[in-house]
Amino acid sequence: MKRSLIAVAAAAIAALALSGCTDSDADAGGSESPGSGELQAVKVAALPITETSAIWAGIEAGFFEEQGLDVEVLPAQGGAQAIPAMLSGDVQFAIGQPFGPFRADLQDLGVAIIGNFASSHEEGPDVNAVVASAASGITRPADLAGKRVSVNSLGAAGDVTIMAAVEADGGDPSTIEFVEVAFPDAPGQLAAGNIDAAWVPEPFVTQLVDGGDTLVVYPYQDVLPGLATLTVMTTSQLMEDDPELVEAFSTAMRETLDWANDPANEDEVRQAIKDNLELPEAVADSVPFPVYSFDLDRDSLEELAELAVDYGVLPSTPDFDRLIQQQ
Repeated sequence: MKRSLIAVAAAAIAALALSGCTDSDADAGGSESPGSGELQAVKVAALPITETSAIWAGIEAGFFEEQGLDVEVLPAQGGAQAIPAMLSGDVQFAIGQPFGPFRADLQDLGVAIIGNFASSHEEGPDVNAVVASAASGITRPADLAGKRVSVNSLGAAGDVTIMAAVEADGGDPSTIEFVEVAFPDAPGQLAAGNIDAAWVPEPFVTQLVDGGDTLVVYPYQDVLPGLATLTVMTTSQLMEDDPELVEAFSTAMRETLDWANDPANEDEVRQAIKDNLELPEAVADSVPFPVYSFDLDRDSLEELAELAVDYGVLPSTPDFDRLIQQQ
């Protein structure tokens, strides 16, 4: 695949990201409760990537409307960036990496993980990977030592699992220079030689590899197979103030993810990619999906947090009894 396709995809996603993840002038939520006959407005912050296709497709399929909800998905760069919007009430829920809520819990900000969204595959092609520039000579995890590697958010699951993979391969993870680059910008930074390798999700993994770059490692799969890539979060305040909304949203999300994980519904989920990301059709038709499920694997999240403490990314592990509020 030509690099021009990468540029098209990156531009499309970047355009979405520019619209921001909050809208203080908009109504943050309707006053009607689910089941009252009038839909309740709900805003959800999520990464504009192919994995988010499940909720876009679930909205189109009517799962949220059945629960009395009118859901709008707003783009955010990551879970950590969405948390201030949740705390201010500009969005009610967010879908993002678990390190945002990890840090929020360490500060006792009142953020809860209420469900899983997507997980990595335990074997085979995964949904995110470290891809190195063909000119870098990097072919294995140990080669990343001493190199500039991009992640979309510093101090999160990307760099933690990369460090663990490098160490397991005999490299020195302390010498990696991590650089924060938004996913849509990573291909351009890699092509320009500003970074040696990039940790990216789909569709960028497929696009970069098809363009001649080198797939180095699937760090989630290499370190914690089946690790959650994205979780669903909200605030403790919303759970206390409007438990009916949280229950309705959780019910719709569980039904959506079960439906999206069924191969029989793949066409609808892929159509959601085309409708929301404007990617080249060949990319939208071929990118692998994650494992969609609302059920949290608490053990793997605890292992991830312990690794983060080992590598100095977190000062301590969160209070998981407080943080995990599976619905």
